[in-house]
Amino acid sequence: MTKGRTIAIGDTKVVPGRRHRFDIPVARLPTGSMLGMPVAVLNGRGDGPTVWLSGAIHGDELNGVEIIREVLPRIDVRTLRGAIIATPVVNVFGFIDQSRYLPDGRDLNRFFPGSTRGSLASRLAKIFMTEVVAQSDLGIDLHTAAGHRTNIPQVRGDLDHPETLRLSNAFGAPFIIDARLRDGSLRMAATKRQVPVLLYEAGQINRFDTDAVQYGVEGVLRVLQAMEMGTWELPRIRRRPIRLDSTRWVRARRSGIAKLDVALGDQVVRGELLGTISDAFGQRPTRITAANSGYVIAITQHPLVSQGDALVHIGQVQGGGA
Repeated sequence: MTKGRTIAIGDTKVVPGRRHRFDIPVARLPTGSMLGMPVAVLNGRGDGPTVWLSGAIHGDELNGVEIIREVLPRIDVRTLRGAIIATPVVNVFGFIDQSRYLPDGRDLNRFFPGSTRGSLASRLAKIFMTEVVAQSDLGIDLHTAAGHRTNIPQVRGDLDHPETLRLSNAFGAPFIIDARLRDGSLRMAATKRQVPVLLYEAGQINRFDTDAVQYGVEGVLRVLQAMEMGTWELPRIRRRPIRLDSTRWVRARRSGIAKLDVALGDQVVRGELLGTISDAFGQRPTRITAANSGYVIAITQHPLVSQGDALVHIGQVQGGGA
């Protein structure tokens, strides 16, 4: 818990009651210029927890950047209890290149907790763990779907952890998902250090999704409020989040042109027709059917598909019913 303490990141110190924006040095470019990770520290006057907000761990996932841009102006450090460490662009290399990956093709979210002697991804992960995670009590990591997919707003986390479950519900997204940990992910590395993480997934890459951003802004503020860090005027949660305990992708059985007849949030039953895949003339259609009952939480937006491509992501409630 932050007890009126000074937050120190690198050579920068932020005293209670102040907000400060600066860069964490990351690496030198081939030109010799230093590239930095932008960070803002909002250090409240009152005692409370420290929460980090992170966006663009994948450089093409922009909704998280906008969420943080809209959240920070609403925080008054004079009344804030605790501290917020905001890093809207973690993967600065991918962000500049409009790419999910780092220049060497590595996925940053597979290299945590990182190393000072490893690859660029590993070194960047180590910086984030040392400067941000190590002094936080909770993380809110903001993502979108990958590639040509789009996600309905959802919060993923360890829902067997009581506090994670409470805060996931407080966020107010349509769905909360009990998600397994991935090796090398920020969430796994932070969890091993006893720092819980809420992973917010919504929208698609390389653009702002208005609904995804709105859910994210309100959700972050609701979590901070649930942690008694402050109070904000927020609309009521539209509906109680639906808990999903497993998810499964429906994949293309053949290559062709896919036409989906379902939308995000739709409730489906096993065997239900979700769409078809056909040739360029619309002939020889192949049915796309639900492999299980549940709710549609992600779909592809690219009509040209190859055999095995992920098409529709279905989340299942505990016990297999929808």
